[in-house]
Amino acid sequence: MHAILLFAHGSRDPLWHRPIQAVAARIAQRAPHIAVRCAYLELTEPSLAQAAAEVVAQGATSLSVLPLFLGVGKHAREDLPVLMQALRQAHPQLQIDCQPAVGEQAALLDLLADIALGHTQTPE
Repeated sequence: MHAILLFAHGSRDPLWHRPIQAVAARIAQRAPHIAVRCAYLELTEPSLAQAAAEVVAQGATSLSVLPLFLGVGKHAREDLPVLMQALRQAHPQLQIDCQPAVGEQAALLDLLADIALGHTQTPE
């Protein structure tokens, strides 16, 4: 089984989590055979390690981490590689990859430009 962890900063404000959870819900709806979890760097749980342990316990054999950071600052450049190394050490049997932060992905940058220009379709 493949799993996706959506990795975000975290916040004490429960409303902050809604967009992250909405992305997870969309993934689950589109690909019900993939386990998807939200994970956070700080201020809330589960942590990346906790979310990974959960999907491994459920039978995940591969894992993809998607950092939901628009800016590629210290957390993405310094903290995330350390966390990824810890995941690989904790789960050597697991195939683990880390995607580029969403702020580095052309598809998202194009979508944001389309939104700014008013070129997006209205959600159903």
